[in-house]
Amino acid sequence: MQYVGIQTQQSRNNFRSLLLLLLFPCLIAGLTYLFCFLLHFLTYNDNGRDTAQLLSHTTAMFINILPYVIGGVLIWFIIAYFTNTSIINGATGSQPLSRKENKRVYNLVENLCMSQGMKMPQINIIHDNSLNAFASGINERSYTISLSQGIIDKLNDQELEAVIAHELSHIRNRDVRLLIISIVFVGIFAMLSQVALRSFYYSSMGRRRDDKNNTAVIMLLVMLIAAIGYFFSLLMRFAISRKREYLADAGSAEMTKNPLALASALRKISADPDIEAVQREDVAQLFIEHPGKQAKSGLNGLNGLFATHPPIEKRIQVLEQF
Repeated sequence: MQYVGIQTQQSRNNFRSLLLLLLFPCLIAGLTYLFCFLLHFLTYNDNGRDTAQLLSHTTAMFINILPYVIGGVLIWFIIAYFTNTSIINGATGSQPLSRKENKRVYNLVENLCMSQGMKMPQINIIHDNSLNAFASGINERSYTISLSQGIIDKLNDQELEAVIAHELSHIRNRDVRLLIISIVFVGIFAMLSQVALRSFYYSSMGRRRDDKNNTAVIMLLVMLIAAIGYFFSLLMRFAISRKREYLADAGSAEMTKNPLALASALRKISADPDIEAVQREDVAQLFIEHPGKQAKSGLNGLNGLFATHPPIEKRIQVLEQF
């Protein structure tokens, strides 16, 4: 597989990041308008109002509530964006690894960074005997490479160097920034769905039947809109997730001049990629191999639409033909 070039990939990912940032408010606004329209159509359209009146009342309500919706989402985005490191570390069990604890890993990372003119990222360890690794961060201050205890212990120097080079390629290509943004967006819709579900449950308790009916309609609408938004945000995220692994594999081969070392490492990783601490699907996409059921299901049938990683067998095949 031919590597497309660092500048080209950086430009693509910078453009995609900007596109996501621009499209997300549009998606929020569109879903808010749809909610207003359905609310008026289902609850207030029994008074004989024509279509023009319905649209007029919908637009007025939309204008009134949109600033609050955008404001709330913006606050959530800012908090999630700047606390993503602690969120990801908590979701993966990743902890800082000092040079004294493992000089071997630090030497491998340093040598690769020096050869590429990159600033050395932080290094974390996941205390799990399974084999996996991921890169995260949004800028040079927060870029981090996390390695499991298993991948450090069970790979030889050439294989571990190839894995580290793969993760450095994600950082160099700006993949990690793009993925963090997509994780934050999906998290927002997941949060909206949970809020809608809990609000529907608590608001239905202790109310009269008529009030319950109105509340049920409103909350079902909220849940429907949140689910639609969540689905589209998932599609946006998965659309940008698969090819990046091939490109990072190619970047590793370019850095190390040893594609067979990464192919050997991936073969060992595929035997046991499951990090027990990882329960969130949005965080799982950061790893070199998906640490869960998706690693075994591949891209068959409908699963292919929602898979964040290409089949590891295909990645190994490409590397062996490099």
